[in-house]
Amino acid sequence: MLGRTASSLFWMSRYQERAQNTARLLEVAYRSAMVPNSGQSERDEWRFALATAGVDYAYTEKVGDITARGVINYMIFDKDNPSSVRVCLETARNNARAVRTGITSELWEALNTTWIEFADVNPQSITQERLPDFLAWVSQRSHLFRGALLNTMLRDDGYYFSQLGNFVERADNTARVLNAQYWVLLPDNDVIGDGSMERSQWTGILRTLSGLRSYRFAYPDAKLKAFNIAEFLILRKEMPRSLAHCYDWIDDTAEDLQQFYNERKPSIDLAAALSKELHEAEMRDIYQSGLHDFLLDFIRKNNAFAHQLSLDYNFA
Repeated sequence: MLGRTASSLFWMSRYQERAQNTARLLEVAYRSAMVPNSGQSERDEWRFALATAGVDYAYTEKVGDITARGVINYMIFDKDNPSSVRVCLETARNNARAVRTGITSELWEALNTTWIEFADVNPQSITQERLPDFLAWVSQRSHLFRGALLNTMLRDDGYYFSQLGNFVERADNTARVLNAQYWVLLPDNDVIGDGSMERSQWTGILRTLSGLRSYRFAYPDAKLKAFNIAEFLILRKEMPRSLAHCYDWIDDTAEDLQQFYNERKPSIDLAAALSKELHEAEMRDIYQSGLHDFLLDFIRKNNAFAHQLSLDYNFA
């Protein structure tokens, strides 16, 4: 496969996953801002969305004061924001168009129709009252994309690069969500965590990663606890957005890529090493070494894997 084709498939999935992640951040910020006495101001909730997406500085430079209207416009429609829903959907569609003959018609239609429908949306029509329904639509379209990918794509190198893009982006998002409020997940908060502020923050983190109901199943006899939430989102492989789950998929897919090409590239070893590290890790050891440092190190290693993958397979 040509390097530019592999790159297009990889980034097609990354940007589609990023669109859903951005929508989920906004949905949680909106929901939290609507709850009175949550322990944070409405402005703090929207600031959390910007900081987690890594665009808080760029927003301040371009827009200025943090307001609900400003954040909604910037994170959904702004062409200068690389994490805006608009940019993500358009870039995913452009990458798919570049490899149109290498993907299924179902996958192309999922991406193309989403972009056409989004392009017809008037930004002024997305008021705070209409925001939840619009964000639910973005999320549903992302699920449609994933369904088409998983159910119609031939299991060859094109599928493997698409999967790697999806889980690299998902792992990055989970780590950034956790790192944006890592202090809320420190063990000391389990002692004082019966207050409304702690519960609101913990619930917000779980909602952002679509894990609130799954957490209840994983810990049926336990209340919300900082230790359990951190373990759930970092080390529990059955949680679809945990770091361990993402690298379980990345490691397996990288091994499939090695077998497909009958060649072991350096990126394969990086994936295997990070997957093993997460498999063998204990939450208490992570706390002891520093949760913040652990998450920053993970983000660095995840970026290093993606960079090495691009070198190994000559991404354009």
